Amino acid sequence: KRSVLILTDSGGVQEEAPALGKPVLVLREETERPEAVAEGVVELVGSDSEHIVQRVQCLLDDETEYKKMAEVFLHTEMERPLKE
Repeated sequence: KRSVLILTDSGGVQEEAPALGKPVLVLREETERPEAVAEGVVELVGSDSEHIVQRVQCLLDDETEYKKMAEVFLHTEMERPLKE
């Protein structure tokens, strides 16, 4: 609730965290959730600490970039058909 963004290397967190409407940065080189990356609800940033800091700083400094990533999940979910 009070977080600004989410950093994780957990597969389960990658899957569930986008529902919180906050950017999710995945600290891996690969993911078993490629559909989440393709939809833009998570971003693979790898394990290089300089790159991680750069992406976090970008999201904190650039409101447009932050909102683009944070709001993707909500738009994606609204476009999905309801299950019967």
